[in-house]
Amino acid sequence: MLKVPDAPTAMILVQNNAEGDVLTCVEGLSFWGGVDPDTGVIIDAHHPDHGACLAGKIVLMPSSRGSCSGSGVLLQLARNGCAPAALVFREDEDILTLGAMIAERLFDRPVAILRLSPMVYDDLSKATVAKISGNELFFDGQAVALSHPDLDELVLNDTDRAMLTGQEGPALQVAMEVLCMMAASQVACDLVDVSRAHIDGCILAHDANLDFAEKMHKMGAKTRIPTTINAISVDRKNWSSQGVVPDFGNKASRLADAYVNMGARATFTCAPYLLDDTPQLGEAIGWSESNAVIYANSVLGARTEKHPDYLDLFIAMTGRAPNTGVYLDANRAPVCELRVVLPETYDDALWPMLGWLAGCKSPSGIPVLTGLEHASPSSDDLKALCAAFGTTSAAPMLHVRGHTPEGEQPLVAHAAVFDITPRDLALVWQEFNTGDAEVDLVAIGSPHASLSECRKLAEFLHGKTCDPQTAMIVTVGRKVLEDAVLEGIVDVLRCAGAQVIADICWCSITEPVFPPETKILMTNSGKYSHYANGLTGCEVRFGSLEECVQAAVTGHAGIEPPSWLL
Repeated sequence: MLKVPDAPTAMILVQNNAEGDVLTCVEGLSFWGGVDPDTGVIIDAHHPDHGACLAGKIVLMPSSRGSCSGSGVLLQLARNGCAPAALVFREDEDILTLGAMIAERLFDRPVAILRLSPMVYDDLSKATVAKISGNELFFDGQAVALSHPDLDELVLNDTDRAMLTGQEGPALQVAMEVLCMMAASQVACDLVDVSRAHIDGCILAHDANLDFAEKMHKMGAKTRIPTTINAISVDRKNWSSQGVVPDFGNKASRLADAYVNMGARATFTCAPYLLDDTPQLGEAIGWSESNAVIYANSVLGARTEKHPDYLDLFIAMTGRAPNTGVYLDANRAPVCELRVVLPETYDDALWPMLGWLAGCKSPSGIPVLTGLEHASPSSDDLKALCAAFGTTSAAPMLHVRGHTPEGEQPLVAHAAVFDITPRDLALVWQEFNTGDAEVDLVAIGSPHASLSECRKLAEFLHGKTCDPQTAMIVTVGRKVLEDAVLEGIVDVLRCAGAQVIADICWCSITEPVFPPETKILMTNSGKYSHYANGLTGCEVRFGSLEECVQAAVTGHAGIEPPSWLL
């Protein structure tokens, strides 16, 4: 048997003996919204391997992408016996790695995680079966030695060490152990102080999220820095009057309450950047939720990695995060340029399509978008751009020349250059618009709608009424709801037949709040256009905010692209 020389990039990050068929995904995959948490089947309709089953396989992919909640999906798969036998990455990966660490450490359900050099990864991708035994990987007559991250190289302060050795209790010990393992796997030299946190793992997409949160609460976990909390799975104050099944409503409430009882504010929004106290330029924060991370880095100029679910709680408990990735100046430089050729005219539908395309063109690195210097994107446009980018790219940020605070950064040496043309946008419109013209539901608020979006909706709907066969639901955070009520916006929307619901978002909404009879939904969100089919089974129509209102009023969406795309 040929012995391959040791390589520092052939690492085992979570150890477990495993053997199985090799399944190579040519693209990264968001486990949340992309993999069924009960079966391991890929449900992302846009992914090349849609329909493949990951359970029991040695699964290769360059890296993961998309939602920070993928760690919870992997934990659920590990607990129900439908996880991959091993996950093998060619590039840095945090979300699924963290999920596997939690599965091993807290639930004794390990899933092997490897990170290989490109050469070994490519060799393994050609194999049909592979085996991991101890610290070696076997395939096609090769044996690859696997090294472990070096925890001894990590510089810790006295407080870190006190937590790591259990002097501050078992919950903080677990938190610091996992933070140190993640830091070592990322080859970080130390940890960085962060000023605030945002917790994402509070959606009851499966029981794993509830079990983790309640287990940590029982262990005595408490936040030590200001911490906000993501959208949850129910309207916390009103679910019992909305027809929600009591078992689900009570579990979803317990999950939210667990984090609130650990010290998080009951903000219940996936858009924490819409709250009054926003992060400042250069501020190191510890956020989870992909759209929020990308907006914070890109538009606000704050600094946070795209922290996986569960690690966000550990960061909130310790005030510390691995000092790596885009916390460091050098790693915020754009690695490719996306030269955008704008149509002569366009509407707000441009920005989510552009974000989705930018992620496709730059699936793992930070891009800079040029050609938009004379455009005038609003904060809502940039919000839509960032959210859609997060569905197709693993990168935690992007730059927009002329519009984002670090947009003038020079490209790295030998950066790739790609063009985005109106024809590319037209193809995205076709990709998003798979449903028939008759619309059952108009979905607004992915991410949560801002106050300015609600104002525009009220203007478009003023004096009109939604078609009785077409539901229109707007999801918002509690703060936006309060302000919209004071301005009279909510009255206008409700008089027109639209529902305005707080606390939940389209990534967490379930029946019966999500109308059970829906077959075709329409949205102005690139993020929800990407995920909706996998999450709901419904076909999708996509358009501008005004086109969504027209569909809600008439019950039909236009079947042709908008004139500016023709």
